Amino acid sequence: MLKFVLPTAAFIAFASIPASAATPADILAANRAASGGTAWDSKLTLKAEYAYSGQGMTGAIHSAADLKDGRWKDEYQIGPMSGSIGFDGTTAWDRDPSGTVTTQEGGEQREQAVNEGYRRANLWWRADFGGAAVGPVTQTSDNGMTYDVLTVTPQHGKLFTAWFDTKTHLLSRTMQKQGAQTVTTTLSDYRAIEGAQVAGKAVVDERRGAKYLQTFTLSKAEFGPALSASAYAKPIANVADFSIAGGAKQTTLPIQIINNHIYGYAQVNGKGPYLFIFDTGGANLVTPDTARALKLKVEGEAAGGGAGEGTVDVGFAKVESVQVGGATIKNQVFPVVNFLAPGVEGVDETGMIGFETFRRFVTRIDYAGKKLTLMRAEAFNPKEAGTPVPFVFNSSIPEVQGSFEGIPTKFDIDTGARGELTLTKPFAEKNNLRAKHAKGVDSVEGWGVGGPSRAYVMRGATMTLGPVQIDDIVTGLSTQAKGAFAGAEYDGNVGSGILKRFIVTFDYDHQIMYLKAQPKPLPDTGTHDRAGMWINSVPQGYKIVDVTATGPAEAAGLKGGDIITAVNDKAAKRIPIYEMRRRLRNLAAGTVVKFTITSENGTHDVAVTLRDLI
Repeated sequence: MLKFVLPTAAFIAFASIPASAATPADILAANRAASGGTAWDSKLTLKAEYAYSGQGMTGAIHSAADLKDGRWKDEYQIGPMSGSIGFDGTTAWDRDPSGTVTTQEGGEQREQAVNEGYRRANLWWRADFGGAAVGPVTQTSDNGMTYDVLTVTPQHGKLFTAWFDTKTHLLSRTMQKQGAQTVTTTLSDYRAIEGAQVAGKAVVDERRGAKYLQTFTLSKAEFGPALSASAYAKPIANVADFSIAGGAKQTTLPIQIINNHIYGYAQVNGKGPYLFIFDTGGANLVTPDTARALKLKVEGEAAGGGAGEGTVDVGFAKVESVQVGGATIKNQVFPVVNFLAPGVEGVDETGMIGFETFRRFVTRIDYAGKKLTLMRAEAFNPKEAGTPVPFVFNSSIPEVQGSFEGIPTKFDIDTGARGELTLTKPFAEKNNLRAKHAKGVDSVEGWGVGGPSRAYVMRGATMTLGPVQIDDIVTGLSTQAKGAFAGAEYDGNVGSGILKRFIVTFDYDHQIMYLKAQPKPLPDTGTHDRAGMWINSVPQGYKIVDVTATGPAEAAGLKGGDIITAVNDKAAKRIPIYEMRRRLRNLAAGTVVKFTITSENGTHDVAVTLRDLI
């Protein structure tokens, strides 16, 4: 799973502070008066243009907002990217830089859009606060300034805080949780537009560091008559930038399943082939090394993240064409990012095939048959595809309604995840799942963008994806305070460890995933590491990165930082890292594995007796 931030609109988070005697109505009445009072009464639409700078790029935003009901739309051109996002009063949508348009109903996408419209229309000035729950008022000081702070939860939205300067009574700051991130937007440089005060500058801070700040500077603003519903409606997109050679209806390419990841070859700008990972949780992208080999012009340093707690830099580059099998997509903007640390997978990953490709074709993945088929929509026959499972989009990721051990659950579907199931930290804690599963271990369960993914790993009894039931699931209860599994916008992440039990077909146009059970169980299903350690490859062999407490590796005296140079007297560097991990998952409990170790104490042999940890 890879997530990165496209700079678009100003967003927002949550604080806890000491009490004030003022009421919410007092604070908002003072804010309305300071903002122009009755000058707003006749205002119907605000159109604004902003100059954008941040994350190593510049650009422009064109915005329109309905001041009576909170509908809004932003169009952006930033660096090599252009697109738009909006809310029509009911539906949140986005037109991504590749040109496709997607309704956003998963995660907290709609709630974020509701909040944005609520603030833009100042719906809190109404007698009923626009239907929101508002208050209490608290007061705090920061950098010599004093603020009245309101907690606001719009109807159908989510909680945020609004900070009002006690001297000017103008809105100075908004804060809101977006997934695991607390995002702060600072407003300043108010200016009078037809008697109404409008913020001339907004700075968005995701708490990832100063270089990732995004600044929006008002260059033009005007009020006008109400716009028609079509101004805010989800656009109609008819992208014609993809084809299959010879006018064929489908193309099939061979794939490899390594670490439960899907790998296949693709060409970029007619060069290659390059080895790509196929990931419904990611985007079409290339690594910096691949971008250099292709002589791509890379712009920007956006913030990227994933399963790990760290942040990585993401650049962007225009790509003339990407070819997957006989399918070609033209004129795309690719993120450029090192999405995995060296030594994690044991293969030379040069890029990723993700949402933009899946969005244009019906995609079928046959894990057992080791083939992936891209079909034009008109060539797809759903009758033999298996059980239909509807999904919605959480940004670019399919999100399925299901359950875990009878508890309603929102699952992201992520072919780029090696594991079977990871439940987010808020979901696991809310449902007290650790206490219900005493047999388990705290360990590194995987490695993704941002580094290692840590969880309490145990066996879940059963889960459902729509109407499909799956039993005996290796389940990680995330223990991370940061990263993709730390937020509450969804509940769990389903990886290829589960999906490979099926032939999986994704129909993004109709938002349906089809699951057709494999005729017989696949090897390496339902397994978990029996050694109790996470290893990555290094030139000498494997480096032990993490050791599970009370596990076999710890019992044998192995420690983080130790280097394994041989396994049962065979040079470790001759055994691919993914093959070694597979053996440690699948060799029978009781098997003794001899490791030759180089550490600060010299070189010696260590015998590790494998056993079941979950």
